[in-house]
Amino acid sequence: MLNDHTETGKILSGLLPEEISAACNLTQRFHAMQIFQWIARGTELFADMTNIPLKERERLTQDFAVHNSRCGTVLKDPDGTVKLGIELYDGSRIETVLLFDKNERKTACVSCQVGCPMGCTFCQTGQLGCLRNLAPNEIVEQFLHLEKICGRLDNIVFMGMGEPLLNLGAISKTIAILTHPKGRNLSHRRITLSTSGICKGIYELADSSFDIRLAVSLTTADEALRTALMPVTKANPLPELKKAIRYFNEKTGKRVTLELALLKNINTSLDAAKQVCAFTQGLDVHINLIPWNPVDSLPYTTPSDSEVRTFYSYLTAARLNVTVRQKRGRTIGGACGQLGKKSC
Repeated sequence: MLNDHTETGKILSGLLPEEISAACNLTQRFHAMQIFQWIARGTELFADMTNIPLKERERLTQDFAVHNSRCGTVLKDPDGTVKLGIELYDGSRIETVLLFDKNERKTACVSCQVGCPMGCTFCQTGQLGCLRNLAPNEIVEQFLHLEKICGRLDNIVFMGMGEPLLNLGAISKTIAILTHPKGRNLSHRRITLSTSGICKGIYELADSSFDIRLAVSLTTADEALRTALMPVTKANPLPELKKAIRYFNEKTGKRVTLELALLKNINTSLDAAKQVCAFTQGLDVHINLIPWNPVDSLPYTTPSDSEVRTFYSYLTAARLNVTVRQKRGRTIGGACGQLGKKSC
């Protein structure tokens, strides 16, 4: 049974130590840091926080909760990818994924909204619409649920369900909690945020104090085609998006990853490759090619390996840094663009 506390101040996983102290009216302020550290280690019950006085633990159990989400389902792909179905206090459901890279480093791919409002036509999550933003604790808890099941994680990427730049406040709080030196102490350099291309948010992120990485879902540098595939383009046209990416490069000194979901016979032609090359001129970018991950209800086809290689070869011949994303998590609906897939 999920705890029915819904007030932000009643769920401690979404609070920093000083906020825990104030919310819980602790007489000994150092207890707040101890509680914060217990939560960072994955402790879900006040009763297990053995260095907190018993009477205090009983009071906290009565009036507060560590979490207000729970892991409902665990799906495991033969390739090692793990997808969790997380149940929230209001009955909503989100998904979060454990990813492995070629060096076996573990990455949490977390969601920031229930569904997604962006409507990208090639993405399953984009077909769901958006119910609401997630609170900081609901984002932090995805990371903690994954660590409890899969062990210590190396990285976190905001690439799950939802558009992160539409919930930047909650994400900023999540980053502050997970990078706190007295808590989980995750390095800022191990954090990546992926956006469909909201220019205002990219500027805000560049001007923030968070030293994190940025990925932008480009998919195509053809303005008309991108508008058809990604409605976000209407309010954020490619020339403006390029300016925002250049600003991020210059302000942070960081390279930006451009993600291209490759759709057979749609955005994989020689002309499409030339347009991508033209878009990248003057930018410090790395390109991730993502052969489309199948979703039964959507009218697209995954390009052949030959089609992908030809596209890749043109980009690398133009001296661009390019990686072809490994196909992982497809059998459990855990690959890029598949979250919320009905058949899983």
